[in-house]
Amino acid sequence: MAVERRPEDMVRITTPELAQVFIDEQIKEIREQVGDKKVLLALSGGVDSSVVAALLIKAIGDQLTSVHVNHGLLRKGEPEQVIEVFRNQMKANLVYVDATDRFLDKLAGVTDPETKRKIIGGEFIEVFAEEARKLDGVEFLAQGTIWPDILESEEGIKAHHNAGGLPEDLDFELVEPIKILFKDEVRIVGEQLGLPHGMVYRQPFPGPGLGVRCPGAITRDRLEAVRESDAILREEFAKHGLEGKVWQYFTVVPDFRSTGVKDGKRAFEWSVIIRAVNTKDAMTAAVENIPFDLMCHLVERITHEVPGVNRVLYDFTPKPTGTIEFE
Repeated sequence: MAVERRPEDMVRITTPELAQVFIDEQIKEIREQVGDKKVLLALSGGVDSSVVAALLIKAIGDQLTSVHVNHGLLRKGEPEQVIEVFRNQMKANLVYVDATDRFLDKLAGVTDPETKRKIIGGEFIEVFAEEARKLDGVEFLAQGTIWPDILESEEGIKAHHNAGGLPEDLDFELVEPIKILFKDEVRIVGEQLGLPHGMVYRQPFPGPGLGVRCPGAITRDRLEAVRESDAILREEFAKHGLEGKVWQYFTVVPDFRSTGVKDGKRAFEWSVIIRAVNTKDAMTAAVENIPFDLMCHLVERITHEVPGVNRVLYDFTPKPTGTIEFE
């Protein structure tokens, strides 16, 4: 019988041996739950969904169909990376769906963060439903829900696309094998499953993607500013040895403009906010101290290479009082 909540006396998974015990238990539970039926998985390529994919592949093999949805809110180069790792290297049964226009059209003009999350989550379900109708015997939907997702949803801090039930018109049963784990435990389990180190220790990425880093109504040009500035930040952190040191780092482009000067002319453009934090379990987070020279270099690159941006700001707020993401 699957455990629905994290036991209060559960030993923290900190070693390969403890991870293996968890893996063996989950493989047994997945087989008991699924039987000979098929499972549909939302495979973003992030740590959580990748670990779920690896667990399911070990437990039920070809009964798993992984669906990677490009909703237009992914980081630069991410869809290509997911296809390379999972389809080409891991030989997973991977379906790629480019739904960029579908998602962005539905999000047009929507400013409320919770409404945006619900639209994105709802569209995900619809896309999976369409893919499921192309397959016979799919009765389960796997999700990379982890324990902080459930806690934050219960406490009303934010809605999570992967914490809760499916629409009533769909009869998928949920498979959530890592829902009682904290993020650091998920990584150790991922290592024990043999996933690539770069994938296991890749920084977390929210299900709604860059949609939560584009506060206000999402526009395609501002979304591109988020994507391009994020790529610059990741590139520079890798160059300066911060890639493995900082738990999560990203850029945000809020929906306001400020006056600046470019090429001797007035420039009324957006600001990019850099966020870089360290945490073990995502329940609290401390701000990373970025070297001043690196910050100046980031400002130089972002303001000169990203269209429509004339300022770069740094968010010094820990969690609490701020959440890690802006929305």
